[in-house]
Amino acid sequence: MSVEFRNNVQVRGGGERAMMFAHGFGCDQNMWRFVAPAFEADFATVLFDHVGAGRSDLSAYDRGKYSTLSGYADDVVEIGRALRLKDAVFVGHSVSAMIGVLAAIKDPTLFESLILAGPSARYIDDGDYVGGFSAQQIEELLSFLEENHMGWSAQMAPAIMGNPDRPELGEELTNSFCRTDPEIAKEFARVTFLSDNRADLARVKARTLILQCSEDIIAGQQVGAYVQRNIPNSKMVVLKATGHCPNLSAPEEVVAAIRDFV
Repeated sequence: MSVEFRNNVQVRGGGERAMMFAHGFGCDQNMWRFVAPAFEADFATVLFDHVGAGRSDLSAYDRGKYSTLSGYADDVVEIGRALRLKDAVFVGHSVSAMIGVLAAIKDPTLFESLILAGPSARYIDDGDYVGGFSAQQIEELLSFLEENHMGWSAQMAPAIMGNPDRPELGEELTNSFCRTDPEIAKEFARVTFLSDNRADLARVKARTLILQCSEDIIAGQQVGAYVQRNIPNSKMVVLKATGHCPNLSAPEEVVAAIRDFV
């Protein structure tokens, strides 16, 4: 099958340069609907669904390949090469921030710039490193998901989204989580929350922007600051937005920060 079909690749806009958007865990490319159109006049925007998400080809899911984030990064590289991207801009949310880091290392010609929204190089605390969660907390979170996918989605999505004064945002994320294939969601969650990409950060050659929300229970400011300190040519912008999904909760602020950077 073609990579375009497998990952439900959608290309819009008319710019000579490309901007690729990658979604986070439990989501799909629809999460960029308030951000990507703002760049269609100047860029060819590339949206896709990770295998197992959205309208991707679920039959392409391979537990071996996708047992690490490297397998997802291979897909990003494959999409980029199929579209003949060069010196493009990669915009990755949440776990896709580290997927983009890995893809940029695998093929440095693809992306001139990385924009990482809510990145975390490791979620679990380790010695002096503060990831925001203990190993026990992550294991409890994963066990809850494995035992009760719908219950986990209903409880976790509003907390991840934040913005309790706008419950429709939490409801959208809950619905997105619930639409994800439960078995794939369990495996992707384990890969996501047990990942450790700290050693990869120093290998990034692309200039990089970290978009950090002012309050984020998944990736706090100390996590974003760690990513910024360890990627050589990088800067961090702390958004006024709160929660872990500023692409939904504060798209205008995200668009403005990306535009200033590119």
